[in-house]
Amino acid sequence: MVKDGNNGAASFVPDRLDLASLRTAAAGCRGCDLYRDATRTVFGEGPERARFMLVGEQPGDQEDRRGHPFVGPAGRVLDRGLEEAGIARDEVYLTNAVKHFSFTPRGKRRIHQKPTAAEIDACHPWLDAELAVVRPEVVVVLGATAARALLGPSFRVTRHRGEAVPLGEAVAVATVHPSAVLRAPDRDAAYADFLADLKAAAHAA
Repeated sequence: MVKDGNNGAASFVPDRLDLASLRTAAAGCRGCDLYRDATRTVFGEGPERARFMLVGEQPGDQEDRRGHPFVGPAGRVLDRGLEEAGIARDEVYLTNAVKHFSFTPRGKRRIHQKPTAAEIDACHPWLDAELAVVRPEVVVVLGATAARALLGPSFRVTRHRGEAVPLGEAVAVATVHPSAVLRAPDRDAAYADFLADLKAAAHAA
């Protein structure tokens, strides 16, 4: 539930829109209650102008501890996919729809918990600001949470994955989150489909 501000992150977004200013401001964001238990804000990373923006769900346990997006197991799947799809990392800006780790404690472990619609909406001003600064040609939408944030609640990744759809001045290509590849019964088949979607994104640039 969003309690710290009716406008979510909007009041925390600075007037000066550049990545350094956004990252500094986001570190103090109290736009929803997730900041209370998360270690830190995990903001996006990459060049100020990138051809590709990749948007995931939220930081995971390792991302929350280390302060960088996609540094856990799913990040390794993504790195492999980008390389094999011919997408250079220096052309990629990585971020998440939600910037704080949402989890449920279970003993010493922190179990990932999907962000709520209110938390996704509260964090959306940061995503809008990142899009305005980076101005990517292609936005790769990684999973249902990112799809809800960018393409609306009626968009279904399973139905439209790999398709190029308009998103402002860019195009969006949706695929599963790389963590879904790790959870799949047949990882090889899941990875092949994921790679095909990344290749479609590369072609759309």
